[in-house]
Amino acid sequence: ENVVISGDPSAAANRTKSTTKSNKDKKVPNEERTTTPYMTKYERARVLGTRALQISMNAPVLVDLEGESDPLQIAIKELREKKIPLIVRRYLPDGYYEDWSCEELL
Repeated sequence: ENVVISGDPSAAANRTKSTTKSNKDKKVPNEERTTTPYMTKYERARVLGTRALQISMNAPVLVDLEGESDPLQIAIKELREKKIPLIVRRYLPDGYYEDWSCEELL
């Protein structure tokens, strides 16, 4: 499971020290998520950078190349076609987090 972290991980780290609840319990169920279903420009940059790095390290490409060789351009094309196999983890101020797949985010 590839997770790209968004939000404030330090808030999550501080919260986990003070409470006994484990990190697994901090996940907000998909039907109860409160953040917007839109990818922020920061999430987009992180996802594209992460995916471009994977592609440059010979990860399988999930779209037709059509002569494209630049990993970043391939990653942008994958994002446009919603084929990026990454999950965006958004930390909330209370230490809980929401996981969004790249296919769900607009």
